[in-house]
Amino acid sequence: MVRMRDLISGAGEGDPAKKPPLSRPDLRFPAASGGRAEPARPAAAAGGEDPGALFTEIHRLMAELHDAVGRGAALPIGPLEAMVGRVIQALALGSELFWLANNPAPPGADYVASHLASAGVLAVRIGADLGYDRPQLVDLGVAAFLFDVGVWKLPAALLAKADALTADEQTLYHSHPRLSAEFIRRADVQRDGLLEAVLEHHEREQGQGYPQGLPGSAIHPHAKILGLVDTYTRLTAPRPPQARLLPHEAIREIVRSKHESFPSALIKALLSEISVFPPRTLVRLNTGEVGRVVGVNRNHPLRPKVEIISDSKGDRLPAPKLIDLSEAPFLYITTPLQEAGA
Repeated sequence: MVRMRDLISGAGEGDPAKKPPLSRPDLRFPAASGGRAEPARPAAAAGGEDPGALFTEIHRLMAELHDAVGRGAALPIGPLEAMVGRVIQALALGSELFWLANNPAPPGADYVASHLASAGVLAVRIGADLGYDRPQLVDLGVAAFLFDVGVWKLPAALLAKADALTADEQTLYHSHPRLSAEFIRRADVQRDGLLEAVLEHHEREQGQGYPQGLPGSAIHPHAKILGLVDTYTRLTAPRPPQARLLPHEAIREIVRSKHESFPSALIKALLSEISVFPPRTLVRLNTGEVGRVVGVNRNHPLRPKVEIISDSKGDRLPAPKLIDLSEAPFLYITTPLQEAGA
């Protein structure tokens, strides 16, 4: 099997033997009870920073990262680590940052920067659900903010191509995990599992991934989380002009291939965090009424809190009527109507 140092070291780039060997930790996910492990989440302090402002800062940091990659400058590892810490705290206080990260990038935005910003937040949330403690969440979050930096090294024409890639173009695109890991290695960042997570985020359970074709037992746990988050965000917030899937559609797509691509524990964590009907989704009830989801019931993902905004005849109500579907056994959602926030 090809060794990691062979994949991320170019010819004549110094003596790889001078680098300390990377230790591969236990490849099992931390045990979680009932899909939730509260010790992974720090105690919530009173108050907290505004999630919208924080997400804007994350985007700004990703733009700085893009600039550093383009100039070959030093990796902003300190600011990245500090930002992950703020993300952990924000997610401990509420879900608003999490749902902001589920939104597509605004028109004209740097797609890779937006993708990394969202992936960083989502990965930390999934890691917490799996029982990761704070140091593990920081390791995972840093990897999530960095795993696609190699894409910035690819030709812009390749990334902008709307048609199917040729075999040569596909090979070139598949080099981006190695390019990302190489950039990080040169920066000499010492974080547990960072290089493995970045290099292996496109590996899959049955060995059908790249660049090494590793089986699930050999893939770093962080890489599996990054792979799942990467897949989910590319479905719900794809590169233009690809069509976007709604969260429940993306989940269905992932679940269809779960045994081939991702372990069941990850799929369950995703299902517990990504509601089938996220906040602001418009839905129709079995009564014909239309409502907007305003809250998620984690133990009953198909039965969220809904504000009814129009009656069965389509007439808008003078004031919204709040219903918790988990407490209304004879009411249920028949279909989502349109994108969240429409």
